Amino acid sequence: MSFLTSLRPAPLRALNLTRSLSTTPVSRLARMTIVGRLADSPEIVATASGQDVVRYALGTSHGPKDNRQTSWWKVACFAPEGGLRDLVMGLGKGSLVYLEGDCSMNKFQGKDGTPQTALSIVQRNVEILDRRDSRAEGQAEGESA
Repeated sequence: MSFLTSLRPAPLRALNLTRSLSTTPVSRLARMTIVGRLADSPEIVATASGQDVVRYALGTSHGPKDNRQTSWWKVACFAPEGGLRDLVMGLGKGSLVYLEGDCSMNKFQGKDGTPQTALSIVQRNVEILDRRDSRAEGQAEGESA
C-alpha cells in the first residue's frame, strides 16, 4: 500500500454515521435561531380547535448602514397558561430576544387560488436580551394623547 492510498478516506459504509456529537433528539423539523426585536406587542389568537396561540413578529437587520435590509419573522408560541406565556405577553415593541424555534414550510392555496408557501416558526425557547415593557409603552401612549 502506498503512502497516498493510506491517506484516502475510508468508504462511507465503514464510517459510523450516528449523531455522536449532538445531544438533541433527531427531529424532522428544521431548527432556527434568531436574535431580533419585536415588531409589536405579542397577541393571543385562538386556533380553529379553540387552542390559544401567542403570535408575534421579530425583525432582524443585516448589511451595511447605508443599505440595511430588514427581514420579518412570524413566530407562534403554543404556551399554556403560566410563566412562559406571561413572560412573552409582557414584552413590548422593540424588545430584543433570542429565539430558538422549529421551522417548517407549509404549502396552501391563496384566496385567489394560486399556490403559495409560508415558513412557520414555532417557539421552543426564548430568552429576553433587552426588555421593553408593554405596560410602560401603553402608559407612554396614554400620556402623549
